[in-house]
Amino acid sequence: MDRIFRVNMGSLKVSEEKVTGDYLGLGGRGLTSMVVSKEVPATCHPIGQHNKLVITPGLLTGTTAANSGRLSIGAKSPLTGGIKESNVGGTAATKLARLGIAAIIIEGMPEKGKLFGLAVSKDGVKVFPADDLKGLGNYELTEKLQSKYDKKVGIISIGPAGEMKMAMASIAVTSTNGTPSRHAGRGGMGAVMGSKGLKAIVIDDTGAEKVAIKNPDLFKEASQKFVKALREHPVTSQGLPTYGTNVLAAIINEAGGYPTRNFSSGRFEGTDKISGETMHDIISKRGGKTTHSGCTTCIIQCSNEYVDEKGKYITSALEYETIWANGANCGIDDLDAIARMDRLCDDYGFDTIEMGCTIGVAMEAGVKEFGDAEGAIQLIHEAGKGTPLGRIIGNGAGFTGKAFGVVRVPVVKNQGMPAYEPRAIQGIGVTYATSTMGADHTAGYATATNIMKVGGYVDPLKPDGQMALSQNLQITTAAVDSTGLCLFIAFPALDIPECFEGVIGMLNGCYGLNLTPDDVAALGKKILKIERDFNERAGFSNVDDRLPEFFKEEKLPPHNITFLVPDVDLDKVYKF
Repeated sequence: MDRIFRVNMGSLKVSEEKVTGDYLGLGGRGLTSMVVSKEVPATCHPIGQHNKLVITPGLLTGTTAANSGRLSIGAKSPLTGGIKESNVGGTAATKLARLGIAAIIIEGMPEKGKLFGLAVSKDGVKVFPADDLKGLGNYELTEKLQSKYDKKVGIISIGPAGEMKMAMASIAVTSTNGTPSRHAGRGGMGAVMGSKGLKAIVIDDTGAEKVAIKNPDLFKEASQKFVKALREHPVTSQGLPTYGTNVLAAIINEAGGYPTRNFSSGRFEGTDKISGETMHDIISKRGGKTTHSGCTTCIIQCSNEYVDEKGKYITSALEYETIWANGANCGIDDLDAIARMDRLCDDYGFDTIEMGCTIGVAMEAGVKEFGDAEGAIQLIHEAGKGTPLGRIIGNGAGFTGKAFGVVRVPVVKNQGMPAYEPRAIQGIGVTYATSTMGADHTAGYATATNIMKVGGYVDPLKPDGQMALSQNLQITTAAVDSTGLCLFIAFPALDIPECFEGVIGMLNGCYGLNLTPDDVAALGKKILKIERDFNERAGFSNVDDRLPEFFKEEKLPPHNITFLVPDVDLDKVYKF
């Protein structure tokens, strides 16, 4: 991959250039963060003309490497005000990589009110008018574009939320089943895409050549070693394929780290009704798919297709974070209602984590009652339609907390927290507090070691060792996010040495390199330093690397514990 396409939405001109200079050797998150750092003024308005939207496949994407179909989308975040990389699966990344495209950089702004699309193929990138697609949800939009082009195209799109430039707007990517059910949800990337007047990107890789491999024998050997590890580890070979990501619900609930009713408790009495095991049984009984691949080259197959009582498709995949955010966090134990909420968020184009956090805050404020599933669904519709109340909801948990005078607002850098309570899982609290991305479990998944004892064990209820755990995971994750590999490879990588050896071997085989583990760590540190520097230029400091004060003051049931990691440890995370 050596082609970068720049699309100026003001002049509607497309230019092509080669990957050179500081962009050489980077992919995925590494490339999005480098472009944003070098080309976007840190103090610019996130939905103004000077921000840029950067779309990049990973370094191994487009090859036959297992689980390598991830796409990175980066910009200055309308939600956090800092640098952002939002990671998503589906089919788009592989198609871009097969076309030799390292990045598409969207810049400038069109005439107010105008919408456009991009058609990407082996002939390049072309802009087309898309005013006829205005206001469409992602599902109807996808069907129209598939009808016009082909069902096999990959589609990147925004729903009404992105057009309205709401701070929790997501970017949809079509899954392997053709639905717009994979989302770059975090950080409001959909709002940036909407501000550029870009409704959709259609990617047709017909006629594309295979990605060139410099050392095929080394790549094949390393790939086999990598696959063997994925198929040996119990999480990636048994837990995730059987119960999906929601396999964690019962585990985290038992550990007392399942945030309930706006982070007021660590256990939810209705967890059995929304657990991975129950979801599996419901899908099986109704004739849905309990497992399938949502991303190209995936062999873990943690996805599913949730159907209603008549066997009609509702959504894919119904995942742990979504079920928790719109379930336990809102006091809702109705899996069918949560599936409807997921479908609505995908259609309107909202981040399901931020939406669930926001509804939880709204329920805390008394806008709706905890446990009111229909009320929660109504709030999503309000946001999707852009009503006055909907505008408040659509701009996230922090905004909603301010609008309604709520103190318990679970955000860091204004981004809503995912499904792990930092008082019961102290390592993830360090990640939430210090990540350049705002509260983000994927930035340094300490839960694996705190709770699942993957890669060792650090007591989740004690502050000791949490800083080093999160720091090491954040460094490694930044590098993995650059490869295009799924983050779930971390489970075998932490336990089976041959897994990480396989990753390094695939990179060396693909590019004819001689990388070592130290080189990979150096890449992760480089990316974090780039991101940290951007945030500092945007006005962030150590003061922003903190959890909300209620985590240090309110004791969380059932362990009756507060967040104990001292600020001095939080300030050490970026002192590599």
